[in-house]
Amino acid sequence: MTEICWVAPRIQDSKYALGFEHARLVIGPDMRHFKLMKKAEIVEVLEDIAVLLELKGENPFKIRAYAAGARALDTLEDALEDVIAEGRLASIKGIGSALVDKIETLHRTGELEYYTKLRDSIAPGLIELLEIPGLGGKKVKKLHDALGVESIDALKAACEAGEVAALKGFGRKSEEKILSGIANRAAYAKRHLWWAARAVAEPILEGLRALPEVERAEAAGSLRRRKETVGDLDFIVASEEPAPVMDWFVGQSGVAEVSAHGATKSSVRFESGLQADLRVVPPAQFAFALHHFTGSKEHNVAMRQRALARGYSLSEWGIFKTGERRVQDGEQSLQDGEITSEAQLFEFLGLQEIPPEMREGMGELELYAAAVKGDDLKSVPRLLEASQIRGVFHNHTTASDGQDTLEAMATAAKAHGWNYLGIADHSKASYQAKGLDDARVFKLIEAIRALNESGKSAVHVFSGIECDILPDGSLDLEAATLEALDYTVMSVHSSFTQSEDVMTARVIRAIEHPATVMLGHPTGRILLRREPYKIDLQKVIDAAIANRVIIEINANPHRLDMDWRLWRRAAERGLMCAINPDAHDVAGLAHYEAGIHIARKGAIPPEQVLNCRDCAGVARWFEERK
Repeated sequence: MTEICWVAPRIQDSKYALGFEHARLVIGPDMRHFKLMKKAEIVEVLEDIAVLLELKGENPFKIRAYAAGARALDTLEDALEDVIAEGRLASIKGIGSALVDKIETLHRTGELEYYTKLRDSIAPGLIELLEIPGLGGKKVKKLHDALGVESIDALKAACEAGEVAALKGFGRKSEEKILSGIANRAAYAKRHLWWAARAVAEPILEGLRALPEVERAEAAGSLRRRKETVGDLDFIVASEEPAPVMDWFVGQSGVAEVSAHGATKSSVRFESGLQADLRVVPPAQFAFALHHFTGSKEHNVAMRQRALARGYSLSEWGIFKTGERRVQDGEQSLQDGEITSEAQLFEFLGLQEIPPEMREGMGELELYAAAVKGDDLKSVPRLLEASQIRGVFHNHTTASDGQDTLEAMATAAKAHGWNYLGIADHSKASYQAKGLDDARVFKLIEAIRALNESGKSAVHVFSGIECDILPDGSLDLEAATLEALDYTVMSVHSSFTQSEDVMTARVIRAIEHPATVMLGHPTGRILLRREPYKIDLQKVIDAAIANRVIIEINANPHRLDMDWRLWRRAAERGLMCAINPDAHDVAGLAHYEAGIHIARKGAIPPEQVLNCRDCAGVARWFEERK
């Protein structure tokens, strides 16, 4: 069975860009149906309808009705399924009678004919324009009516001609921002989030391994190296009969285009734009091909140079003495047996096996060579394993903008095998996320205390908050409120356009506050959507170390912030890390896995990851910080 994620088209800000658990179309051999839509997914559809109606120039009252309905549903505290079952939906202020049937239909079936027809009635190019940051339905309609713009190319040409700047309500700065958004979109279109790429890759890999002609099959490339984003998918297969394998690969359901169908290599493109390449090699060449196509390019160059220094030539075809063209084939062995694995290849070149995550051409050969020689056994990073995670932090509940209750989140944490869970709902400055004021924070603390004491939760719940760092660096809640919590996560959610000096000073001021335990998503980036705000992270790291403040790896696959490239040096200096899913529902807790990948790429030792401590150890850390 294949599960394909359907994502609502409008992703104009982080609220939409961070959404993962949308309606899922499940396709099996003899079935085709939708799972029930969650409340958040229905809210997005209603918001989409409001934007699409703006594009069509519909009655403003009708537009406001859908926007108001979305807001009312978003702030609904009761479980939607209970409200529907009890027939109370029509009594909720902001949800008119015209919306009741639509919401119930979406909840029950995941489909809405009105929404589908509305989308189909609008030129695809206009909907595509909504992907440019800062352009909503009203502005797109104005561009269309005034300039005849119906595509991104036409919008770019109008901006370059100065026509957009001349329009009332736009101006030169808006024009520059649009051009920047178009340029970023073009660059981002070539990449895909690792999490989404894996969802496509796993069933393909499973299908390849099930073929009788296939001896071995692996995914390679940046997917295997766990990069934050993936350009395309690479699959390496060992087989003596490539033709049936190739036919299966190009014949998969979901393939939009077959760009190559050769004897040993084929390429396909899926409807999402993600391309996948398959290479079939003889079994004797598999280890070499897998290593080569895993990369990175810089790592491969370093490996080839190491081989040449020993009198050998290394490529995807094999390893052989310099000047010879023969690939190792069993008649000529380079050691007591054929090289049939990457581990044997690394060993032949005097290296411990280098994990794929570390193969980025950043000095990994020197690290793994020293250990083989016994020069410095401590030089090999001890990479984090999923089994070492005892719990996670920075998660949201229905108290703010989460979709599941405190009790449901705790139950889900136990299902992951964890001993504890940290809850950190938003503070009041994040009004769009129903952020908590001081009084509501104390109510949440009491609810968590009661749950812990009730014995109903198999995991201990730590009380926290994701407190906004205000534009001047002050914090969004009273000091007494912050002190009452087990821990705090301080994050920037506003004024992203501040200068580097101002933003850096702002964050450092927050780090230096005695109540600060963790710094959340320190650059504010949203992968493939929003660039980081300007900030001197080296100074921020210095301040965090000096004040014994943890910097999180925000494991939401859209963020993965702080970047692994910064962690390698920061970890050497002793910076503590916490892997935080930033989960907004029970499914989001699984995102901790993406955070583990970043920790491994950043070579953060387990003892510097707070999540590896047991419940008592975490409690001690929090207490010592007070």
